[in-house]
Amino acid sequence: MLPHPPPNSSPKTHTPIRSRIPPSRILPCTLFDLVRGAERRTTTMPTAAAMAGGMATGPGSRVTRYAKSTAASVTPVRPGKTHALSALDNAMERHAVYLVLYYRAAPGLDREPLKESLSDVLSQYPAMTGRLTRPAAAAAGGGGEGGEGGGATAAVHHGWIVKCNDAGVRTVDATAAATLDEWLATASGEEEMDLAYFEPMGPDPYIWSPFYVQLTEFADKSYALGLSCTHLHNDPTAAVLFLNAWAAAHRRDSPYPPFLHSPALAAKSAAPPPEHPLLAAKSRGSPDTGGEMSSATFRFSAAAMRALLSAVEPGTTPFAALAALFWLRVAAAAADAAAGGGAAEERELTLALDFRKRMQAPLPTGYYGTAVHFATARADLSSGLASVAAAVERRAAAVPEEELWPAIEWLHARQAAGGEPFQMYGPELTCMALDHVPLYGAEFAAGAAPARAACRVGGASGEGLVIVLPSAEGESARDVAVTLPAAVTARICRDGEVLRYGADVVFGPKVDTQAS
Repeated sequence: MLPHPPPNSSPKTHTPIRSRIPPSRILPCTLFDLVRGAERRTTTMPTAAAMAGGMATGPGSRVTRYAKSTAASVTPVRPGKTHALSALDNAMERHAVYLVLYYRAAPGLDREPLKESLSDVLSQYPAMTGRLTRPAAAAAGGGGEGGEGGGATAAVHHGWIVKCNDAGVRTVDATAAATLDEWLATASGEEEMDLAYFEPMGPDPYIWSPFYVQLTEFADKSYALGLSCTHLHNDPTAAVLFLNAWAAAHRRDSPYPPFLHSPALAAKSAAPPPEHPLLAAKSRGSPDTGGEMSSATFRFSAAAMRALLSAVEPGTTPFAALAALFWLRVAAAAADAAAGGGAAEERELTLALDFRKRMQAPLPTGYYGTAVHFATARADLSSGLASVAAAVERRAAAVPEEELWPAIEWLHARQAAGGEPFQMYGPELTCMALDHVPLYGAEFAAGAAPARAACRVGGASGEGLVIVLPSAEGESARDVAVTLPAAVTARICRDGEVLRYGADVVFGPKVDTQAS
């Protein structure tokens, strides 16, 4: 567990006041408020106390966070309601999801209306406004508040469930000292994450909010909406679908409801499953936290993607082509950084694939939780881009449902036996396919899609993570977000083989892109 926020990190809670919200939904303080002593539901101007409360950004950052508040749902949650997390959800405890959507100034896109529509949509997401607890604590009605009792329970009952007590989602108010265009042209990958505030789980999970929403206003009245959450609750696809639902609620459309049914991924067999080779190897390793990681985003326009796809076999998907390109170049950069020679040999790449639609009875699009399968692709890196892309394509396409269940059942058995969570993304190089998600579908004003969008997964240390995303340009254009060892990121950002197809480096180290 990472350290709990400092004791003086008291939030200023806020609930949208609307005529149809009964007074009982506005006046009471949450348990967090009582514990921290913040009982007023008001928004404050920037103060030294707010900065000392853990919301301060790094030196030189243009982002100022000045208030923390709580958004509760408009409709109260039924008392006693809980939401069980699947074994796959529980396996993601060491990771977090970060999303940032950028919007140009538009009528109705302002702080208070956004908070009101957030409260509207939270009525359909009772698990988001709940708090984590252990099964026995929830059954006893204690919810885990006792701390020591929760620890004793954990020794017998493994895994988390969500007690849907409507404690709310934390919101953070912030400003950025730049216009949106200035920010998009100059921000680094590290500075971009100042737009998505998150507090890791501390020793008191029952007063910890698994979700944070940061609303950052730029100098030209544009906004960045940052959503961060523990991967225990949502994978990136589910998080994106929530943002789309929030946008629909803001437009007064009917949001697509989430599918809150974790038993859909319950283990099918009671027999002890065989060891899952990839996951078992991950569980035996220790997280690689020794090296500094850094991030960058590469923008491949439609023209750049056409150039790349012309260099691989016909029919190769953009994901397979990009995964192969970055696999080759990251392996070469890592070898150079380690002074270990070339990377021309048989290698393995871990693919992270959404399996909602890969099952014979597909999970609903709105499935709330994690539906990510990790599969191993193998290729001879000396065979060239086209051959490596073909190997990735074959592996990504050949993931039948029969391959999914052994992983789920192994995780379920391991959790039941008291196994601790381990690093799922890494420590080996991992490439995640997210170019299918409707990242640009969250229109808070009709017809006004995000100007840009970003996605990261926290906790992916080691060799790093490559995420293939849709791009604002649409069509075949793609963005590629990388989180790699700092020395490797620097090399990739000036790698001639990556840049030769016309990719632009954004949100990364400032480098001479003409260098090879």
